Parts: sequence; structure tokens; C-alpha cells
Amino acid sequence: MVELTPSQKGAAAEAAIAAAAIGIKLVVLRPLCDGGRYDLVIDTGARLLRVQCKWASLRAGVLTARCRTSRHTPRGYVRATYRKTEIDALGAYSPDTGATYLIPAVEVEGRAALSLRVAPTRNCQALNVRWARDYELERSLRRNWNVTLD
Repeated sequence: MVELTPSQKGAAAEAAIAAAAIGIKLVVLRPLCDGGRYDLVIDTGARLLRVQCKWASLRAGVLTARCRTSRHTPRGYVRATYRKTEIDALGAYSPDTGATYLIPAVEVEGRAALSLRVAPTRNCQALNVRWARDYELERSLRRNWNVTLD
């Protein structure tokens, strides 16, 4: 398989997250121009969620999504993380699991990367583990935003 560029991965993640939301009968909105801090908006019926979409890679039973941007300026690279005033959630798509995830911005704010565990830990630790299944799109909408789905 041909390795995708970072831009292609971002576009694929955005498309997968939008398709998953549409698949559960939610309205998905896209900004008219690029360059904002979020990629799409999910209309839950009760509120609009600004979602930044990311590709999540699987390694050793853990999904990792990068939560920081990097852009080149005349003064060099500028790196920035996301704040809860800029986004409401980070949407992640993993081609390895075939699932989409929605993580509240308060759990993403200021982080360079976010990890979601798919497989049990080697030492059987369960406390303070961020399980991927808890952030699957539908489950996360119900639990974190009290969205009632048909």
C-alpha cells in the first residue's frame, strides 16, 4: 500500500468522521474557507460541535493522534496546540480499527498528542486508562454531550 501524505491522511480522517456522523443521522457542516482551527461542525440538534479531525495510528495496542499543528513562517516553524475556546472536540479516525472517535476538547487542550488504548495494558492496569471504546463516536456523543440518537 502506498503511504499517504499528511494532507491526504487529514482529508481521509475528515471524510471518515463526517461520514460516520451522517451515518447516525446528524448534520455535518463545513467551513467555506480553510485555515480555521476546526475542520467541520456536527449539529447534534441541541448544539453545534466544532471538530478538529485527525488521523490516529495504531501501535502496540494504542491509537495515537497528534494534537498539535505546525506551520512554516518567515521566523521558522510555529507549533500550536488546541484550546477548548477554539474547538469542542477532536475527532479521530483510525484505518486500523475502522472506527471514528470523538474526544472532548478539555481532554485535548494543551496536549501534543492523545493516546487511546485498544488492547489491555501489559501490566493489567485499568485505572486512568483512556479506552478507545469509550470515545467511539456514538458512545462519546451520548456520554459527553447527552445526544439522543434514534
